[in-house]
Amino acid sequence: MKKLYGAFDLHSSNNYLGISDEKDRRIYKRKLPNLPDVILAELEPYRKELVGVVVESTFNWYWLVDLLMEEGYRVHLANPAGIQKYKGIKHSDDKHDAFWLAHLLRLGILPEGYIYPKEERPVRDLLRKRGHLVKLRTSLINSLQGIIHRNCGVKLNARKIKVIRENNVLPLLGGQEDLALSGMVSKETIDYLGQQIRKVENVILDKIKLKKQYIYLLTIPGIGKILALTIMLEVGPIERFSNVGNLASYCRKVPTKWTSNNKKKGTGNKKNGNKYLAWAFSEAAEFARRYDQHARAFYNRKASKKNFMVAHSALAHKLTRAAYYMMRDQVAFDPQKLFA
Repeated sequence: MKKLYGAFDLHSSNNYLGISDEKDRRIYKRKLPNLPDVILAELEPYRKELVGVVVESTFNWYWLVDLLMEEGYRVHLANPAGIQKYKGIKHSDDKHDAFWLAHLLRLGILPEGYIYPKEERPVRDLLRKRGHLVKLRTSLINSLQGIIHRNCGVKLNARKIKVIRENNVLPLLGGQEDLALSGMVSKETIDYLGQQIRKVENVILDKIKLKKQYIYLLTIPGIGKILALTIMLEVGPIERFSNVGNLASYCRKVPTKWTSNNKKKGTGNKKNGNKYLAWAFSEAAEFARRYDQHARAFYNRKASKKNFMVAHSALAHKLTRAAYYMMRDQVAFDPQKLFA
């Protein structure tokens, strides 16, 4: 039976579907709207001969991958960061991109990403929304602190601003009508966001099925329930990382450097990896430095030799490595093994 290889170059409102055979002959090529019925109808004549179908990991891949998998197609999620275009080509378009993905699949060298399970994806995305709300609240708190500091000469702690039962902002700005309105609007929005954040947290904790690795993550200094949930949901099955270095790289905790003949030739993509895990371990490092004596001692040693940013990054990298082994081996945190 003839073997065919399909690939989608996916966009926001349309896609380009290319299907080629074992000799890279183009069997099918067409631009299609992002309509499930149309896509399935166009694929159906080639279903039995299709070895696999590639979908590039764009911002909107969920629906197409889910659709194809539910219909029984073998789907491959292409990792764009791992696919290098030849810079010398004179022409490139959607058709070329689709058939290039199919070509890589046929050769067995397609860089693939992890297809996160559909049933767990909504809870993970809800936790990401919580992080978005926290950032919005933090920006409002910083702005309000600036207003108070500039006009009153007082530094108001963020914890006092977030208190709902007592308004610590109005007494400071009450004598100035315009500033009072600015403070009131900010405070009400901060309180509202705080309520929504707690609502999201309660729903997540009610719906999420906690894995064993969650309990072990809580034993790491600096990691509380939200950071543990973030790491658990963003990492997924630890088995998908063959070694600790792969996880550290995915968490953006290793430097990027290109060398040739021991000479630096530039740097790679510093943002290649999971930004939510990068944030989680960075937060964990900061809390560990403040409240854990072993982590603080390690941080201080690094800071005395380099600077505080290098020390922070080194501590975050340490915690990332510890998390990998704890999730893989299902053991509790041991400071002697990490900081000895």
